[in-house]
Amino acid sequence: MRSRLPVLIAATAVASLVLAGCTSGGDPDTSSTPVAGGTLTYASGDAEPTCLDPHVGGNYPQALVSTQYLESLVSKDANGDIVPWLADSWQEGSDGLSWTFTLKDGVSFTDGTPFDATAVAANVAHLQDPATLSSTGYLALGKVTGVEAVDARTARFDLSEPDSALLESLSQPWLAMESPEALTRSQEVNCESPVGTGPFAVESWTKQQQVVLTRNDDYSSPPADAGHQGPAHLDEIVWRFIPDSASRYAALQAGQVDVIDNAQPDTLVAAAKDDSLDEIDAPRPGASNRIELNAGKAPFDDASVREAFIRGVDVDSGIDSLFFGTAKRSYSPLSSVEPLAFSDESLFDVDTDAANDLLDEAGWTTRDADGYRTKDGVRLAATFPVSTNQSIPAEQSLFEQVQAGAKDLGFDVTLEPLDLSSWYGALAANEYDLVSAPYTKVGPDVLRILYDSDGITPAPSGYFANLSQTSDPALDDLLTRASRTSDADERADLYQQAQQTILEGWHVLPLYDQQNHYLVRSAVQGVRALPTVQAPTMYDAYKTS
Repeated sequence: MRSRLPVLIAATAVASLVLAGCTSGGDPDTSSTPVAGGTLTYASGDAEPTCLDPHVGGNYPQALVSTQYLESLVSKDANGDIVPWLADSWQEGSDGLSWTFTLKDGVSFTDGTPFDATAVAANVAHLQDPATLSSTGYLALGKVTGVEAVDARTARFDLSEPDSALLESLSQPWLAMESPEALTRSQEVNCESPVGTGPFAVESWTKQQQVVLTRNDDYSSPPADAGHQGPAHLDEIVWRFIPDSASRYAALQAGQVDVIDNAQPDTLVAAAKDDSLDEIDAPRPGASNRIELNAGKAPFDDASVREAFIRGVDVDSGIDSLFFGTAKRSYSPLSSVEPLAFSDESLFDVDTDAANDLLDEAGWTTRDADGYRTKDGVRLAATFPVSTNQSIPAEQSLFEQVQAGAKDLGFDVTLEPLDLSSWYGALAANEYDLVSAPYTKVGPDVLRILYDSDGITPAPSGYFANLSQTSDPALDDLLTRASRTSDADERADLYQQAQQTILEGWHVLPLYDQQNHYLVRSAVQGVRALPTVQAPTMYDAYKTS
């Protein structure tokens, strides 16, 4: 057995991680003493979840709120190391076909059900049950054939083949542990009031308005890098949904809310001059924010047309003018927070002459009365559905600039602003040619989820992750070998080759990291972005006034 026994982090080492009353990268304020009690009001600009159980579907709005009441087997610290959470320790089998977890003792769900190995097995079964309609969690557990409760505190995961990303996957909120008793309820009921082991519990959900979370006074299971032990400092969290960015910021300035997410670029510039506000800049792990080209159908099934689009459209000027320095251009399929991210800036030098030549060579040689290229009487058209819940206004403006630049090349790009549900529907129906689809998964294994040809097959929820519809046997082989090896150097080399293949195949136009900018009133201390998927955690938070 190859041991994976992490070292617990000393309290002196974690103090610098948990007091996030500062801009990311700054020195935290450690001068105040935690204050017990009070209500913190959080205002989210993300779409309101349709289900508070992140096993169902598995999107980022669910991660944001569920981090307050659900917990995972493992977590990550600020250095990127896997640390204990509901599991104290773990071991990988010598053949890589099993992982054995030793669980924390004495932990219970807020409905009184004990957290034990049987509960772990029930959660994995729930995620893998097609009736649950999971996507993110279901895909992350693709190699898990089952979980055996060896005894009350020992759970063994059995695998169909080695999975070098299993610990990273298990750190995510979409695979968090829920009460097995609560999971026996109807999905409708469980969506409204999932039951976890976390520092808060769901008290009520007034749809299109707010979720109220109350403190779990029996809480005893923080992750290893938390700032304190025992129950949370706060009595209550009111989690409000305020879609309009200006209204969200005005509420923060007025003291009506304490924390907001999805802060806009102009807001961030203004907030930097306001001593009463602090920023947490927490780019998400996994994939970069990117435009993907659907290679599964015309016109982007032709690699020359994909190359022409990517080489002929300028996004740099739009990023500079619209984001005011709050987003840095990416040239990688992976987020900059991923240590194995590979970039090749040379592929994205704008060359409209070369782009036009490529389109000519591909047979798009004539233009219609509106200036769009045609071939055999068919216009060079591309449909681009945009999720207005996930793309902030600055990003939507960037897409309009992409549309204008593509028109100069002869592409007729139709932007379709859609709410989240309609956007998912368009993707499921393959009614898109271009898409910007955020996907968060801890670690470089996100490349396998997004670009292995198996990812074209939908999960039980109907969502398929390979939206570029990349189908390349050589790439599949690289991703498969990378997911199987536990050798760090070999894994890094394989993932670099895979990223080069994706970029050189002109499947993606990288833009920037998936943005997470939180603004916090300076009277609130201890808010931090959990290093797993950078969702905020209020466990250590308290109000000084």
